[in-house]
Amino acid sequence: MDTPLTTDRLIIRDWTIEDAEDALAIYGTHDVARWLTPAMEQVGDLAAMRSVLQAWAETQPNLPPPRGRWAVQRKTDGKVVGGLGIRLLPPYDSDLEMSWQLAPEAWGQGYGTEAAHALAAWAFTQEADELFAVARPGNTRAVAMARRLGMEWVGETTKYYGLSLQVYRLRRSDLGGGLI
Repeated sequence: MDTPLTTDRLIIRDWTIEDAEDALAIYGTHDVARWLTPAMEQVGDLAAMRSVLQAWAETQPNLPPPRGRWAVQRKTDGKVVGGLGIRLLPPYDSDLEMSWQLAPEAWGQGYGTEAAHALAAWAFTQEADELFAVARPGNTRAVAMARRLGMEWVGETTKYYGLSLQVYRLRRSDLGGGLI
């Protein structure tokens, strides 16, 4: 995206190396990392987080919209409270996955739904027809979030990432609420 997206409470923007401490509170937390797809190890320290963010920052300009990874920053204090992503699902030819991760301290405040709605609305202006979310069995938070976004349950599959996953789909008409 050319400019950051904004909502009432959030800014959705590219990641920077300076976000390492806040990002570690997300991706360095077991309660977040254990649910990630594809499987991503819990980031162990600030140096490792900086390396991950550096890789994401270098990759971002080469990804065709709406693909990418973004930080979710709270407007009130500038703290990064989450991350969003849109990427191709295996076999990497057409299905776009939207993912979200929040720091545990930000759970239950509606940030994930607010940010994901804004990102999905933007993605649908970038010629995306539909977005998918995948959730590991037992990830009740991800399933609840998919439902809050208006995503429709499609079924279960093992074709993505070699994992047993629940699949949800969002189409432009599913967003509603005048967000597009």
